[in-house]
Amino acid sequence: MIHLATFAASVAALALSSAPAFAQEDVPAGYTVSLPDKVTELRDAALKDDLAYSITEGLTSEVGPRLAGTEAEARARDWAVAKLKSLGFANVHIEPFDMPVWVRGEETAEVVAPYRQPLRLTALGNSGATPAQGLTAEVVYFPTYGDLVNAPADSLKGKIAFVSNQMQPTPDGSGYGQFGRARFTGPDIAARKGAAAIVIRSIGTDHSRAPHAGATRFGDGVTPIPAAALSTEDADNLERIVARGEPVRLHLLLTPRQTGIHQSGNVVAEVPGHDPDAGIVLIGGHLDSWDLGTGAIDDASGVAITTAAAKRIMDAGGARRTIRLVWFGAEEVGVFGGKAYAEAHGDDHHVAAAESDFGADRIWRFETNLPDNASAIADRLQRALAPLGITRGEGVGGDGADVGPIMRKGVAAIDLNQSGLRYFDWHHTPEDVLDRVDPEQMRQNVAAWTAMLAIVADAPEKIGPVTPRK
Repeated sequence: MIHLATFAASVAALALSSAPAFAQEDVPAGYTVSLPDKVTELRDAALKDDLAYSITEGLTSEVGPRLAGTEAEARARDWAVAKLKSLGFANVHIEPFDMPVWVRGEETAEVVAPYRQPLRLTALGNSGATPAQGLTAEVVYFPTYGDLVNAPADSLKGKIAFVSNQMQPTPDGSGYGQFGRARFTGPDIAARKGAAAIVIRSIGTDHSRAPHAGATRFGDGVTPIPAAALSTEDADNLERIVARGEPVRLHLLLTPRQTGIHQSGNVVAEVPGHDPDAGIVLIGGHLDSWDLGTGAIDDASGVAITTAAAKRIMDAGGARRTIRLVWFGAEEVGVFGGKAYAEAHGDDHHVAAAESDFGADRIWRFETNLPDNASAIADRLQRALAPLGITRGEGVGGDGADVGPIMRKGVAAIDLNQSGLRYFDWHHTPEDVLDRVDPEQMRQNVAAWTAMLAIVADAPEKIGPVTPRK
């Protein structure tokens, strides 16, 4: 067993001694920051990790899809508590909170003119419902979200808007924010312009007939209209039909409903620190998922990766700082868990926060916004992560939905950026299943997270408040 109780002392001693007590590894030319041997040992051992995959397999097989606020998410919380206790974590408990719950019903679509054929789609979270017999109306085509925004007021009265912008894959997933606006706010805009309903091309990078779910938002005073995402292939097909120039009519049946206020909750566990005054390193992912697949990449893999890394630090004797692991509830439908955590723990002494919520493909970049007095921590991270193929980004950290509310209070961020080249092929679809998780790439994630925790949680530097990322 490797003990980290003396790790902070050894790092502090380094500042006063030039003795070569550290492993030497290939790093960028001219880079001389030394790295404690114990970090290297923990990192390399994690490359053989099987715990993360086992947790992902167990959660997806024994619970399956976990829509926020439902009985399935409640079973997932109980499953998480039992698992975390069995792994030896301390202070394992559920912190419940209430939230409004939306569930889907029937969802079908069919072009009825000029060419009759079915389309595959799924209702967006918070969508309104069609009449029980469905809705038939003329389609108004918008190639992009911007075209919808620029449509004249009341120009969509009684019609079905169709927005068909095509997201492209990028390593950092940056297209999601740009193209995702069609889903995030497109239905609200269409409703304000008088639309009876809206369908959008799924916000994904695949070419398949699996539609992508996801939440949308309607502003105050706006009555939710039926809103759904077409599979990318069906969006292509509908585009081709529109291009023929004849009026297109679509029959849409969506019967989702709001079921009232129900309970969700965060599952919290800890690796207690040796120094109560050194603060808390907050890590985790979200427990809930959309209901079409089994939530393997979004986000069973994230809670599994962070749990496996935290356990490695725990089994090695712990660290100077407390590592607090949270499996957040109800992220998908409004980040309710992250907000509830910040409200309950906003006064706790957090010094850093990080989350894993982008699948399980390789981490390729890290970024931080550590304060200047703790810049040496980022240098050590660069040294530790370089052998895993991870580069230091030029931006500042601050990504993460669930840890975002805490980071906005001035808590430093550590971002371990996973590749997004495949992620949006399966994100929020029926294809989000265990088979999409590559065990070798997941091990690289665990190794990176283990190295990060070994450095940050045991760093001798004081990590003070930072200016939050906008």
